[in-house]
Amino acid sequence: MPPQDKSPAAAAPWYAEGLRFKCTGCGDCCTGAPGYIWVNQAEIDALAARLEMSVAAFEAEYVMQIGIRRSLKELPESYDCVFLDAKTRKCTVYEDRPRQCRTWPFWDSNLKSPEAWDECCEACPGSGKGKLYSLEVIQEQAAVIHI
Repeated sequence: MPPQDKSPAAAAPWYAEGLRFKCTGCGDCCTGAPGYIWVNQAEIDALAARLEMSVAAFEAEYVMQIGIRRSLKELPESYDCVFLDAKTRKCTVYEDRPRQCRTWPFWDSNLKSPEAWDECCEACPGSGKGKLYSLEVIQEQAAVIHI
């Protein structure tokens, strides 16, 4: 059996030279097919404070339990995030948006292969364009939440 190449180049991910992203503010990542916007307690607390609500009231109105995890609710007909303004297509809680939103598009699911990244770029007009993010920044973002 031939020896495995353990050089740094062999271990580098396909996006080692970095990836480009510039949010266009289109709101497409906040709508579409049904899905989950995973939130932890710190994010729930921050969003409740932002809306000047008690945590219990915020959770009752905006959070649903999915197994052991929690997700923000979506609007029933459109599957838009409850915090997406339908007219402006802007996030109404942007400064306190969950880590899932903060780390887009550098999710494991988008980084698993060049083909997955291409699909991400087809769905998101800002992916593959704009600022070049380094491998270190991409990996730091991808480590925040695993999607």
